[in-house]
Amino acid sequence: MKEEKGTQSCPQCKTRYKRLKGSARVEGDDEEDDLDDIEHEFIIEDEHDRNKYLTEAMLHGKMTYGRGHDDEENSHFPPVITGIRSRPVSGEFPIGSHGEQILSSSLHKRVHPYQDSEPGSARWDAKKEGGWKDRMDDWKMQQGNLGPEQEDDAEAAMLEEARQPLSRKVPIASSKINPYRMVIVARLIILAFFLRYRILHPVHEALGLWLTSIVCEIWFAISWILDQFPKWLPIDRETYLDRLSLRYEREGEPNMLAPADIFVSTVDPMKEPPLVTGNTILSILAMDYPVEKISCYLSDDGASMCTFEAMSETAEFARKWVPFCKKYSIEPRAPEFYFALKMDYLKDKVQPTFVKERRAMKREYEEFKVRINAIVAKAQKAPPEGWIMQDGTPWPGNNTRDHPGMIQVFLGHSGGHDTEGNELPRLVYVSREKRPGFSHHKKAGAMNALIRVSAVLTNAPFMLNLDCDHYINNSKAVREAMCFLMDPQIGKKVCYVQFPQRFDGIDRHDRYANRNTVFFDINMKGLDGIQGPVYVGTGCVFKRQALYGYDPPKDSKRPKMVTCDCCPCFGSRKKKNAKNGAVGEGTSLQGMDNEKQLLMSQMNFEKKFGQSAIFVTSTLMEEGGVPPSSSPAALLKEAIHVISCGYEDKTEWGLELGWIYGSITEDILTGFKMHCRGWRSIYCMPKLPAFKGSAPINLSDRLNQVLRWALGSVEIFFSRHSPMLYGYKEGKLKWLERFAYVNTTIYPFTSLALVAYCCLPCHLPAY
Repeated sequence: MKEEKGTQSCPQCKTRYKRLKGSARVEGDDEEDDLDDIEHEFIIEDEHDRNKYLTEAMLHGKMTYGRGHDDEENSHFPPVITGIRSRPVSGEFPIGSHGEQILSSSLHKRVHPYQDSEPGSARWDAKKEGGWKDRMDDWKMQQGNLGPEQEDDAEAAMLEEARQPLSRKVPIASSKINPYRMVIVARLIILAFFLRYRILHPVHEALGLWLTSIVCEIWFAISWILDQFPKWLPIDRETYLDRLSLRYEREGEPNMLAPADIFVSTVDPMKEPPLVTGNTILSILAMDYPVEKISCYLSDDGASMCTFEAMSETAEFARKWVPFCKKYSIEPRAPEFYFALKMDYLKDKVQPTFVKERRAMKREYEEFKVRINAIVAKAQKAPPEGWIMQDGTPWPGNNTRDHPGMIQVFLGHSGGHDTEGNELPRLVYVSREKRPGFSHHKKAGAMNALIRVSAVLTNAPFMLNLDCDHYINNSKAVREAMCFLMDPQIGKKVCYVQFPQRFDGIDRHDRYANRNTVFFDINMKGLDGIQGPVYVGTGCVFKRQALYGYDPPKDSKRPKMVTCDCCPCFGSRKKKNAKNGAVGEGTSLQGMDNEKQLLMSQMNFEKKFGQSAIFVTSTLMEEGGVPPSSSPAALLKEAIHVISCGYEDKTEWGLELGWIYGSITEDILTGFKMHCRGWRSIYCMPKLPAFKGSAPINLSDRLNQVLRWALGSVEIFFSRHSPMLYGYKEGKLKWLERFAYVNTTIYPFTSLALVAYCCLPCHLPAY
């Protein structure tokens, strides 16, 4: 049979179809005035170039906010890292404050100015190459002994392995989850019959008591439903750390792992011992991650000199502790908990010097504890005139409710080296300004101040939030989170990765229910199968852009097909002249639009983020980094400005940006706002717990903690962010996820129904 050739024309009007954009020309196609269809098919604006243009223009533009000109040569400010290279500033590391106060202490003399060092130096390259070769050797050993003739196949296999996903979902086995679902359905049916019977058989002799019991039973039923159905689709997840290294830590190339800023918050050194905080800081500085990509920020919201002195001692001890941890790959890397382990510390240790060095390090740590305890004992008896520094000036934080902002860099890129000459991660002490008459919003306000300070100084695209008593138990915890956040398939829409809370010091019977097994091991897995777990206040790695109030990226849509006018189902043909006119008009107005856009962007960003050109510029850098044109002195002065007590006035901080204000449980509100914008979160449960903390060890502390959670939930329920009323306009919050958030806000009211139900008589007349 002879094959019939297509006519390339509409069967009704005989009009020749127009060539699809980007396809090859065939005989009979009309000329299109030398327009390149591929370039003009879609009018897509280069978002990256536009943001870059706005960034440079806004950084160099004049944005006045009531301050004098920056003196970039001011030597009163400590060195701050800008981009990859750090530039030294002469002198010691004093504290800069908004009131031009400079803090001096004898402990400052231990910290020295930074030296120039950058990737590309011989030592840096040797260290990177050595790390890569070690990982490759480990990978080859896992694959088996490969001979020289198989080297090419091994390289190809490694490249193929690097292209694989960094994580995967592991569904719960049907044999485990289906019986649970059947029980839920059976209970729901029984509950429906029970309520039907109770409603249709009133007790007329005691109508008030009967009505009270019915209301309580209906409330219990609703609470049970809201608690059960978010558990309907639980999942587990697996991560592949070897693939992460193969993809982002390649031989002969710069390390491509994303930088991370780590936040630790503390207030009162008498309630939160500096020794515990110091152990948390040491575990962060010793974690398994490139040192040039880690920055640790400690927020001291009590402006305590005790905390400041303890952090100085911690920075000194870190010079010995960090190389010891990395040399022998010990876990955990918090010294207090490592030396307290009841285990054979010689297991898997083949170095003959390990025993000797471990004993020496334990002696060093005992001396460190003595110095910290001496500082705490001294702080318990404050002099009447307040603390005086060695140079005779008063400590700026003597009045904890009225003091200037303070920033101190203890360690930093190219500035702090350990005993073996290797660089140490950055360690920055921050105490935001406080003045009478300003609302400081407790922990949420302190965390927002850390967001702005870190954005000005380092601006890492990801941030880890830890309480001062939660140390890093798994040194690869941040790598676990990066398997999700840096995954090109799922990472773009992930706002945070939440880890479960695990605790030390809990008795065998867990009499105060500190483990929260049902919540962390069941409920959170169920939420991970919907839109993601809730944020629980600590042990969470955030994407910075999500905290800035931005929406997640939208999925690309397919273009519409363009045909002739007689086929309405396929759209209509575009006129050539109209297209050419649109292109010409857009070209002529491009300059004017850019100027208007820049002006409007400046006004909108000032209203949203506050009046800081450098900080606003950092919010446009999705990949992080600090503008290379900024000097260290200017950056530090700007950092002091963004932690001033009046910076958030008439901005969206706490309303749409950062940690959300309005409740003492700011963690629930913050996660809820991000989920309402369409972001999703991830629940990561590595085999070795990522973080461990301290749990309440007596009944009064536990009751105070539970009461605070309940009050925070009630505040959210009656606020404008109530999950029962908020977020319907966008329509991006899934219904089962909303049920979970509603349940977190109404559970305190269950206590009222429970008390009323328990007070009812045991026997009503109808019974």
